[in-house]
Amino acid sequence: MNKDKRRLILERLREQRPNPETELEFSNPYELLVAVALSAQATDVSVNKATRNLFPLANTPQAMLDLGLEGVKAQIKTIGLYNTKAVNVIKAAQILVDKHGGEVPENREALEALPGVGRKTANVVLNTAFGWPTIAVDTHIFRVSNRTKFAMGKNVDEVEQKLLKVVPAEFKVDVHHWLILHGRYTCLARKPRCGSCIIEDLCEFKEKIEI
Repeated sequence: MNKDKRRLILERLREQRPNPETELEFSNPYELLVAVALSAQATDVSVNKATRNLFPLANTPQAMLDLGLEGVKAQIKTIGLYNTKAVNVIKAAQILVDKHGGEVPENREALEALPGVGRKTANVVLNTAFGWPTIAVDTHIFRVSNRTKFAMGKNVDEVEQKLLKVVPAEFKVDVHHWLILHGRYTCLARKPRCGSCIIEDLCEFKEKIEI
């Protein structure tokens, strides 16, 4: 795909969602960090349902430690892999208290050193909480990028690096949200809604489905 076509795609996605936001509910960087960590192999809807009960009880690292492991488990037990995730939340909270003054660090290396936090989670926090031009590639973004041929790669890391290379600076802060929402609501995995897609004429997917 050439750069002119990519730019048109980004301009249309921006016009459709000029102020895109994550669908995870949060009110501070720590809540976002926890929510993103909990969202691994889970839907945003299920995470929001759990955190609506969790965050009023604990929305700082120290409060999370005070709630304790069993308390965290009780609030997130509806989420897949909740036992492991609860352990990671507590361990991460302890590190944030001990090493970062109870604050979420605006630093990739420090974020990725937290239990349960990988590159994707760090990218989301840096982008959404701190406005960094990072691009977190999940299954939706991986699918949309490859299917449209906007930024092709064999794995999420390759797609991320390609996106960072081909997306102009003015679009980088928001492109993560545009692509994930496009994949979630239009470019579906099994039956993409090509007929109602705002970039259908620019997409290079050969097996378009007119629904």
